[in-house]
Amino acid sequence: MGTVESEMNTKTQSEAEAKVGGEEDEDDISPIEQVRLTVTNNDDPTLPVWTFRMWFLGVLSCALMSFLNQFFAYRTEPLIITQISVQVASLPAGHFLASVLPRRKFRLGSREFSLNPGPFNMKEHVLISIFANAGYAFGNGAAYAVMIVDIIKAFYGRSISFHVSWILIITTQVIGYGWAGLLRKYVVEPAHMWWPSTLVQVSLFRALHEKDKQRMSRAKFFLIVLTCSFTWYVMPGYLFPTLTNMSWICWAFSKSVTAQQLGSGMHGLGLGAFTLDWSAVAAFMFSPLIYPFFAIANVYVGFVIIVYIAIPIAYWAIDLYDAKAFPLFSSHLFTASGQNYDILAIVNDKFEIDMQAYNSLGQIHLSMFFALTYGFGFATIASTLTHVALFNGREVYQRFRASYSGKDDIHTRLMRKYKDIPEWWFYLLLAVTIGISLIMCIALKEQVQLPWWGLLFACGIAFIFTLPIAIITATTNQTPGLNIITEYVMGLILPGRPIANVCFKVYGYMSMSQAVSFLADFKLGHYMKIPPRSMFLVQFIGTVVAGTVNLGVAWWLLNSITNICRDDLLPPNSPWTCPGDRVFFDASVIWGLVGPRRIFGSLGNYSALNWFFLGGAIGPFFVWLLHKAFPKQSWIPLINLPVLLGATANMPPATALNYNAWAFVGTVFNFFLFRYRKKWWQRYNYVLSAGLDAGVAFMGVLLYFTLGMENKSLTWWGTGGEHCDLATCPTAKGIQVDGCPVF
Repeated sequence: MGTVESEMNTKTQSEAEAKVGGEEDEDDISPIEQVRLTVTNNDDPTLPVWTFRMWFLGVLSCALMSFLNQFFAYRTEPLIITQISVQVASLPAGHFLASVLPRRKFRLGSREFSLNPGPFNMKEHVLISIFANAGYAFGNGAAYAVMIVDIIKAFYGRSISFHVSWILIITTQVIGYGWAGLLRKYVVEPAHMWWPSTLVQVSLFRALHEKDKQRMSRAKFFLIVLTCSFTWYVMPGYLFPTLTNMSWICWAFSKSVTAQQLGSGMHGLGLGAFTLDWSAVAAFMFSPLIYPFFAIANVYVGFVIIVYIAIPIAYWAIDLYDAKAFPLFSSHLFTASGQNYDILAIVNDKFEIDMQAYNSLGQIHLSMFFALTYGFGFATIASTLTHVALFNGREVYQRFRASYSGKDDIHTRLMRKYKDIPEWWFYLLLAVTIGISLIMCIALKEQVQLPWWGLLFACGIAFIFTLPIAIITATTNQTPGLNIITEYVMGLILPGRPIANVCFKVYGYMSMSQAVSFLADFKLGHYMKIPPRSMFLVQFIGTVVAGTVNLGVAWWLLNSITNICRDDLLPPNSPWTCPGDRVFFDASVIWGLVGPRRIFGSLGNYSALNWFFLGGAIGPFFVWLLHKAFPKQSWIPLINLPVLLGATANMPPATALNYNAWAFVGTVFNFFLFRYRKKWWQRYNYVLSAGLDAGVAFMGVLLYFTLGMENKSLTWWGTGGEHCDLATCPTAKGIQVDGCPVF
């Protein structure tokens, strides 16, 4: 929360704005200090929100954001366009439309409307951003269910119809919205459910709409950054791709496997590796400019502990799980002899596991890093629950009780002026969505594999966990993930069916995650005094538009790029390697096709990793006891084990290069510039982030349409990647892999 608190000129601002109609009243003060310092207590219900500008820019932003996020999801260095980029970019667009659209009024029955009802206002701007956020899909860039289509068509080489794909994508998104609608009175309206992450957006909206008398306006700065980013990306994007990942250690030790494992930023520890490509900096964890420094520090400390301490010890010192027989860093699956596992050979005609073929090929093996990421994932889930209970349990409980017994705060009272959303809208939405999903599971079971009871079980898990996780997120800004648990549970119940497993995960985990994302949007609208019914329609329509565009882009690319996602079949250094889909595919094999019993159970090689659950659960107790023993040591409560243990949750597909570059840039801007050039940071930091994202996105798409589709390419040293080919080699004695030396 350091960023939010420091962005505001605290006392002066709060005193000036914590008034409604004159004198400050105790009832007009939010019980949460950060909210008092950030959110205005004023509202103008006469501001128009249902404007042509809002609908035009909202639909355009949603479609464009969905297109770009889905397009870049297939790239080796994906770029995720966030809501903040739309916040910044849509402001000059809104002012432009307000200056050029005709002001004449039209009649439609008894109602009168205008294409240009006056100056572009903040409420329109908020709705445009919420519209676009439907195309963001909770941290995944695009709708998570698209990955089901990707792995079926690209990795398994099977078919799935367009209409089944569309139903999967839309229903998994909309069910989450249904949960959110039913629970919003518990976690949106109460003042003590304050959703810390929304305050950054509130702060940015207010900053963008303040009168700008500076010589370098934010709009002008945004256009300059966008132009520079757009122009520069032609270098790493086409002319000189090696700029994306450069490793001087690999260049200096071109014949040493160990040296390249140490130096490779893409397939090793990334020592000395660096990048001049913004897409590599913001590829998997979004722009570092939007993270407060304490979050960057927590993540990077955890990254260092895991990548630079735990992994080297396990690989070189212990040779844990015969680690040297496989690459140090890889998301692929291997045989005992170090060869890539032929997954398609163990899939029968029914799209289930062929046990005879599996027994012939032998057990699946993971790289050392991939195995430990699952172990740390187990620990993260367990430690999150324990940490929140010990360090935030009382706070969560007190605020949840206060949400029932406490009086409505000023923001909830101001929202009473607007017509609320009838509850039956959400009941109907849920009933229709679940009904359509059940019909799909029964009538089209051969394509989705998920039995009808599996769908209801997944919905039950989502419903049970949405409220407590939303409360935790609303009060502590931590969102526990359930993806591994849903995979694990379904893998135990119904092994051998990979698509059933991923469908269960998407309905169980992602619908809950989407619900939390929608609830955060509801709270943003609550703080910005957006009419609830406008929120409902914008979110619902945006979800349908975004999911449809996501699928359209995916279908187009899957059918137009030969061997897309298959890095073993693609030309060298092809950008279409789909790193996220590769991990999703491997998860479908581990948890669905083969099943956790044969990998993490008594029949597998990695059963000891289950102890990470216990280690993660008891770890926070030691930190808590240390805090109680030394209460004056303020640094002890800053030890956040869920963050430390989950620091590498994005690895794979993220790499050491991505983490190091992300942490370096984030430290420069959110520590040094924030501390020593605070006025510049407050004015331009988020604008810089949006301009860099937008420039790379537009040039990336332009390069594909003008050169990529025509197969126009260059071949020279600068297009050969990072030149660390030996980093993917095993180092065990006698293991022979094509292109690698034999030790």
